[in-house]
Amino acid sequence: MAIESDCLLYDARVPNALKIIRKSSFTAQPWKNAAGITHEAIRVPPDGDSFLWRVSVAHIDASGPFSDFAGFNRNMVLLRGSGLALNFGHGEQRVLRQIGDLAQFDGAVGTQCELLNGPCVDLNFMVSKSLRTDVRIERVSEGLSVHASESKSILIVGIEEPLMLNLGAGESEQLEPWDLAVLSAGSARVSKPEPNKASAPSAVFFATIYH
Repeated sequence: MAIESDCLLYDARVPNALKIIRKSSFTAQPWKNAAGITHEAIRVPPDGDSFLWRVSVAHIDASGPFSDFAGFNRNMVLLRGSGLALNFGHGEQRVLRQIGDLAQFDGAVGTQCELLNGPCVDLNFMVSKSLRTDVRIERVSEGLSVHASESKSILIVGIEEPLMLNLGAGESEQLEPWDLAVLSAGSARVSKPEPNKASAPSAVFFATIYH
């Protein structure tokens, strides 16, 4: 198994290639429209103003417009707070009320965010329209297996509770809530640290990026 802290590329010689980015290492950045702050976990490529994809955690303290991200698809998950409504320029609305609720929308569409009852925190996964992705929220308890390869990488974020990544051969890593794991080769089984059939499943963000 390989665990690295810098940009990790697929290597067929490595059975499991895993990059873990702890919440404590996220970098504060101003929003594109300067109306708020986001805490960036990773961007690819890591340098320059442009990127193919980016994961960040944004603190929304007041209602207002979102930045324009034409050319990108946006995926947004409520992490903390009493919820928000996204009002899109074409007349549609998406309301996130529960922790783990997911909204997916075109970054070019004018979007107004209205807080329902105070500040919120959300996970943002922005990805260029040139890439194919699959984004979902899964409820995990006793375990769910994911597989990465030369053709796809897997992003994993625990939303509410710690997670255990079992990589086989006795290797495992624990993720605290909002830590980001990037699996670019091999397999991992994702579960709660101490699975209990009596406890509620834990919400987990998964994104597959196809290369």
